Amino acid sequence: MLGNDIVDLDLAKIQSNWRRKNYLDKIFTIEEQLLITSAKKTDEMVWLLWSMKESAYKIYNRKTGIRNFAPKSLNCTIYPNADQIKGAVNIDNHTYFTKSNIQLHYIHTIAAPVYSKLEEIKVAIYELPDHPSDYKRTKPGCVSHHGQYLALVY
Repeated sequence: MLGNDIVDLDLAKIQSNWRRKNYLDKIFTIEEQLLITSAKKTDEMVWLLWSMKESAYKIYNRKTGIRNFAPKSLNCTIYPNADQIKGAVNIDNHTYFTKSNIQLHYIHTIAAPVYSKLEEIKVAIYELPDHPSDYKRTKPGCVSHHGQYLALVY
């Protein structure tokens, strides 16, 4: 099973005011809030952690059938790495490993239940107007879309 989430950073700036009172408390653990407040690019850290939670939740939901997205119950850890952003998300004694890609206009995260599978995942990201209308026939393992972007993983 695969998980995948993409955040259109330009749209997130317009749609989400994560700086409003109590927003971080509802979504992120104390440790995650420390990562956010100590980050050089706080907006990026918010959406990085969010995309990690979303991509892991997609696997968890398909695996367990539980449809209860409670973001604070998904605990993110980021592993320092020079060339890639890797991490893990824990939920209900399940661990999902993540790899994220931060670009100027989007953040994309993939997730897998086995760390070594991250390197096997194939990613296709499309920007409007170049979204393929028939992408479902390619049978992606997971689909994510936000704003201008469509991300498919295989």
